[in-house]
Amino acid sequence: MDLEIEGRRALVLASSRGLGLAIAEALAAEGANVLLCGRSAEKLRANVEAINARGRGRAEYVAADLADAGFVELMLETADVKLGGIDILVNNTGGPPPGGAADLSIGVLESQFQMMVMRVIDLSTRALPAMRQAGFGRILTVGSSGVIQPIPNLAYSNTLRSALVGWTKSLSNEVAADGVTVNMLLPGRIQTERVEELDAANAKRTGKPVEAIREAARLSIPAKRYGDVEEFAAVAAFLVSARAAYLTGSLIRCDGGAIRSV
Repeated sequence: MDLEIEGRRALVLASSRGLGLAIAEALAAEGANVLLCGRSAEKLRANVEAINARGRGRAEYVAADLADAGFVELMLETADVKLGGIDILVNNTGGPPPGGAADLSIGVLESQFQMMVMRVIDLSTRALPAMRQAGFGRILTVGSSGVIQPIPNLAYSNTLRSALVGWTKSLSNEVAADGVTVNMLLPGRIQTERVEELDAANAKRTGKPVEAIREAARLSIPAKRYGDVEEFAAVAAFLVSARAAYLTGSLIRCDGGAIRSV
């Protein structure tokens, strides 16, 4: 299937590794021109070189930190210079530290809210006018299955990402008639460095071997395995494509059936 995004301009946040990188690679493979961002210039440079060596979509990068107050301005300016604008915005952010709901720190919650919620909303809002004027735009926010079925010991993530659910649906209703779709893609246990870190944290918290934690997680998933980043990225690529023009305001799960609700 031709996703009809060749030549489209995509900004993918937190794309130095993991889900963000996989999405950037998938979009470039479809012919989109992609701007990667993250904190490590070294990793980004290597990623961009690898993508460009494969041909088709062109990749650029900008080293930036979501924690910086000037992050949004830098993203918009760089996207304008290196891509000529933004047609596709993939809001991907690193995960907050693990922890239980009874032990949340208001200070940590506030700082993570700035990075994971405020920056995402601000960047999306400021990218919207050009999308609406062009009659085409895609805003896809990578969330977590925890917004539907809260994940134990990930109370920060469950809380903060849930704030983006209401925003996604509200915004999608306002811009759908202008050719702009707004969706959330919810990963389950996808094999990434972040998931490896969480498994290690659970092992430390419970005193169990990390492989026991992973095996229990695999057995709890109907597919009996962790997902691959390529599988996840393929879903993301479709959601931001021209083919998905009638799909908006939705939470899409990519979790191997792990979420128990209908």
